[in-house]
Amino acid sequence: MKNTAKHISRIAAIGLIAGSTLLPVTTVWADETTQTTAVTAVTTDATAQANPTPPPLPATVEKVHNPYGPEALWREGDLVAKSTLFILVLMSIGTWYIILSKVFQQSKIKRHGTEAERNFWEAESLNSAADSLNANSSYRYIAEKGIRSTKHHDGTLLERIDFNTWVTISIQRAIEKVQSHLSNGLAFLATVGSTAPFVGLFGTVWGIYHALTAIGISGQASIDKVAGPVGEALIMTAIGLAVAVPAVLGYNWLTRRNKAVMDNVRSFGSDLHAVLLSGDLNSNHPNRDSK
Repeated sequence: MKNTAKHISRIAAIGLIAGSTLLPVTTVWADETTQTTAVTAVTTDATAQANPTPPPLPATVEKVHNPYGPEALWREGDLVAKSTLFILVLMSIGTWYIILSKVFQQSKIKRHGTEAERNFWEAESLNSAADSLNANSSYRYIAEKGIRSTKHHDGTLLERIDFNTWVTISIQRAIEKVQSHLSNGLAFLATVGSTAPFVGLFGTVWGIYHALTAIGISGQASIDKVAGPVGEALIMTAIGLAVAVPAVLGYNWLTRRNKAVMDNVRSFGSDLHAVLLSGDLNSNHPNRDSK
């Protein structure tokens, strides 16, 4: 027992001596590790300040290609679909051509009317009054027809018509011819306005028929297979409406402008009729003081 106790005491003493010897080494190693970590952290901060991290790039949105549209409608359409689309394009071109040409024609007649009011009634004779107007003026055409009727009221048949009626008929015919010239093309606008939506609807029905046939053959009835071709076919209806609306609005607008232009033309014809019957241009111009 005594020997065992001595051995235990020696082992404990050796352990204490070893622990007290290694303690400074452990402390020094811990200090060195702490200093190394601190230096590494400082170095990392300095590097981060010297080379700042660039901001993240904005997220790019990938552009999705749409395989449907007017281009695909023309490329993949059959002869009937292309013919329908071609007819609608021709209707649109004709509509805008008529609208623009009629606006120009009406403006020209209004300008000639202003010229006639300024120059015609100040002339010394009927012939000089007609010569004072523009050669292409509708007012000059009416004046020449009226003047000619006063000089050619002869012959067996014409003598049966009294002079007043003959002059009235001549001026009225000239006015009606001007009105007919102004009304040219309005029937086309009315036709386009009433038929273009149905032409577009026919193209839509034809396109939907072929789209559904193709879907039935492929055996795939998912929404992406149905919505695309059917929506593409509906473009025909939109084109038909885009053609019809300007035609209807243009028809109503031009008709109203024609009425205003023809009111001035008829007033000029009425005044000319009264002057021709009186035989004196300057002293018998009706309603001259009121103008």
